[in-house]
Amino acid sequence: MGLLPRVVGHRGAPRLAPENTLASFRAAAAVAVKAVEFDVALTFDSRPVVIHDSGLERTTNGHGLLAESTLESVSGLDAGTWFDPAFSGEVIPTLEEAIDLLITLGLQADIELKPDPGREVETAKVALQTTKSCWPNDVPPPVITSFSRVTLAAAREEAPEWPRGLCFELLPEDWLEAVESLGATMLCPNAERLKADHCASMVAAGFEVMAWTVNDESEAQKLLQWGVSSLCTDVPQDLRPAVAQGYLV
Repeated sequence: MGLLPRVVGHRGAPRLAPENTLASFRAAAAVAVKAVEFDVALTFDSRPVVIHDSGLERTTNGHGLLAESTLESVSGLDAGTWFDPAFSGEVIPTLEEAIDLLITLGLQADIELKPDPGREVETAKVALQTTKSCWPNDVPPPVITSFSRVTLAAAREEAPEWPRGLCFELLPEDWLEAVESLGATMLCPNAERLKADHCASMVAAGFEVMAWTVNDESEAQKLLQWGVSSLCTDVPQDLRPAVAQGYLV
């Protein structure tokens, strides 16, 4: 068993419920997913919340930037109606609320840190301190991932024993030096831009590979044959049964 299961729900189960909400995590668990990826960023008053975008418009009825909004001002926003009126009243979860639910549901986690410019270290410190205070000692720790090397370095300082993964669009030329300096054990490439020889190099060097975002079964099969260990997907309700029934190996 690797750091994460074969199928990881991208922001929960975002085709079944609004992304990065408690409803999305429940939907993922309901289709037998064992792990979810979600994004964490800081409000103006340095509170970690679960949201992907720097702006509020796409996934809530709010306006402006999260980094310029207090927790109080975003806590009452509707983060569900944009997806479907049935999810009216769904809110932006705090990191604490997300962790509490994941533990209740028995879900593993990939926590992707999304720092605003200039807050790379702060985001890691706040998110890791919060997560450590909530995460039970008898549960496997989350994988901490980010596109920001500065953030991952700070995460290593806060929780050196927790696994880390570097996200990227294209494999950096200095990838091996980078992940070794960060103490990372996972690489998280954009599946559409991943090449077979690059994947082979990562696997041969002993790293786990979680590709994102994989929504097609034929693409998933190809990536697994290349040595990818986990598939981050918008449709875990489709890929999870395919893996469980042996269609994807």
